[in-house]
Amino acid sequence: MRKIIVYNVISLDGFFTGLGNDVSVMFPMMGDVFDSYNTELLRTADVHLMGRVSFELFQGFWPKVAENPDSDEFTDAQRDLSKAGKHVKGIVVSDTLTGNWQDVRIIKRRDAYEQIAELKRQEGKDILITGSKTLWNDLLAHDLVDEIHLLIGNRILGQGTPVFEGKTSASLRLIDTRRWEDSDNVLLRYEIPDSITKF
Repeated sequence: MRKIIVYNVISLDGFFTGLGNDVSVMFPMMGDVFDSYNTELLRTADVHLMGRVSFELFQGFWPKVAENPDSDEFTDAQRDLSKAGKHVKGIVVSDTLTGNWQDVRIIKRRDAYEQIAELKRQEGKDILITGSKTLWNDLLAHDLVDEIHLLIGNRILGQGTPVFEGKTSASLRLIDTRRWEDSDNVLLRYEIPDSITKF
């Protein structure tokens, strides 16, 4: 069975974004570490699962990297991440996203649990969720998430959007920690032993 792996950056005090859902406050704490580890995960995945907001955010940036790979505007880590993403199929869970998106499948929310559970049962590589906090919290509450990888940033925000919310409840088992030279970020990798497929 395939695994659903969630990967997010959070502040030291557990926030996913700043006030007003402002994700830009997270960028200073990420550095190249966020992109380089994301690249590692994408190389072991063949599906990138997203909510609409994260998908539109990604679409506003990553196509520019793919179209201008030699631009000094982008880092080596961003170029590597863009290349790794070319071989991964996108799936967006949304009731409002419209349009023709190349290599992107759209799943309606009412069908999401059953279709994602079926996707997990199929042969293939990992299914990666980056960003998309509302989506993965919902999937976690329905026992469909297998691992959570949290990159803990070196900032205390004091307020913002908590990374965990709603009816999310799970027992986690720490399976790995990681640090990078010249970075104040720490990666915590957890698995969810009770993750099961109910469908």
